[in-house]
Amino acid sequence: MAAPDRPLGGVLEACLYADDLEAAEAFYRDVLGLEFVTRIEGRHVFFRCQGQMVFLFQPDATETTSPDAPFPVPPHGARGPGHICFSSDAAGVAAWRSRLEAAGIGIEADFNWPNGARSIYFRDPAGNSLEIAERQLWYEGE
Repeated sequence: MAAPDRPLGGVLEACLYADDLEAAEAFYRDVLGLEFVTRIEGRHVFFRCQGQMVFLFQPDATETTSPDAPFPVPPHGARGPGHICFSSDAAGVAAWRSRLEAAGIGIEADFNWPNGARSIYFRDPAGNSLEIAERQLWYEGE
């Protein structure tokens, strides 16, 4: 199959799921410092992160669509922990490790990949696996 005439412009939204939206909202706002955008109580909380959106959904609420919903978004969702990797530079990865530890967040892994990029892994309150890695992990020379 030939490449598309109009290639995709990147990832606009990433979704994670959390039963306790209040705990998830506090973590992403207060610990990670993401910019709060909006919430619908009991359904979702949306954050902005450097030109991309991070959506936190309550899984039960996204499995059905209300007949009076303002937008025709089909039911969707997932169960169990998901994963998002945030990017930073080398000094940033080290600073994030210190910040997370100061907030009482356990670091599950901290290592250098074969290409020299460093990653740290930790969990949000819902058990989602989060990573902060140097961008060179996937983009050499950046």
